[in-house]
Amino acid sequence: MVQIDLIKGHGSGNDFLLIDEITNSYSFSESERSQLATLLCDRDSELGADGILFIMKSNHADGRMRVFNTDGSEASMCGNGLRLVARYVCEMQGLNEAVIETMKADLKVSKQTDIYPSVPTYQVEISPVSFRLGDLPLNLNEPNLINEKIRELSEELTFSALAVPNPHLISVVETDQLKSGVQKEISEQVNNPNTLFPDGVNVSFVKSLDEGSIYVNTFERGVGFTNACGTAMSASSLVTCLQGLNHVEEIINVYNNGGKVQCVVHENNENYSIDLIGNATYLYHAKIEVELARKTFQVSSKEEFAEQQTYERLQAEAQAYLKKTGL
Repeated sequence: MVQIDLIKGHGSGNDFLLIDEITNSYSFSESERSQLATLLCDRDSELGADGILFIMKSNHADGRMRVFNTDGSEASMCGNGLRLVARYVCEMQGLNEAVIETMKADLKVSKQTDIYPSVPTYQVEISPVSFRLGDLPLNLNEPNLINEKIRELSEELTFSALAVPNPHLISVVETDQLKSGVQKEISEQVNNPNTLFPDGVNVSFVKSLDEGSIYVNTFERGVGFTNACGTAMSASSLVTCLQGLNHVEEIINVYNNGGKVQCVVHENNENYSIDLIGNATYLYHAKIEVELARKTFQVSSKEEFAEQQTYERLQAEAQAYLKKTGL
């Protein structure tokens, strides 16, 4: 049996369990991380979450993040989760900005002016960005895919594919397409055994709203439909810039089912990076006792934070705006 301290928090309603391996004595094997994710993130359990964020020591950055999905798989990046890790590391070390090591890159993070009054807000770097289909991978006989059709998926929709570094398939759609069941059909097709995406892919439908505002709905690989996916919102912002719907170096308000974030796309000689700015809200601190061999755990204590009520005001405002647009 192992006793674990954890914090449950969320970015845009995308919720995670944070496990600190920097200040605590425990560490886990690869199989144990996977088992913990499937056990603790089960929505039928007392905890439940979209994934676990393991916060670890780095030999060259201020901290290291590893992300495990509910199915036990490891994600190469997670933008909403990175905001939570950014907050935890910055508060632990008394920093306003830091560098977090992730699977593919060391990423800059920083505390920002609140996106909404009294909502803790962090900015995180989303990079590297690649349009090479081999980096997703996507098996098509062309080097990249930007606003083109994939006949095997749809005769009507156009898609853009990019890795940030998680793989994303993005389609800019109209409201009726958003409300149809086609996103679910396509998402299940490309995340079950298929020849196009052998490793699966995150699928986002994007609706352009007012100038400088978009709505993003994402089916997340290894998770399913989620309130928000940080890398998907970042990738979607970039795609709308490529299509002339938004502009680089300008704030894009990105609405989702969990609330709202902001993205800024940067371009340097056709190389892109994206700043993702949004909440890092803590829900509760818990102490648990886990027996992995028996696949059981027990919550021995839980202490709620008071931050969610404030976040819900941001969420209500975002939902009221979406309702006005017809979504």
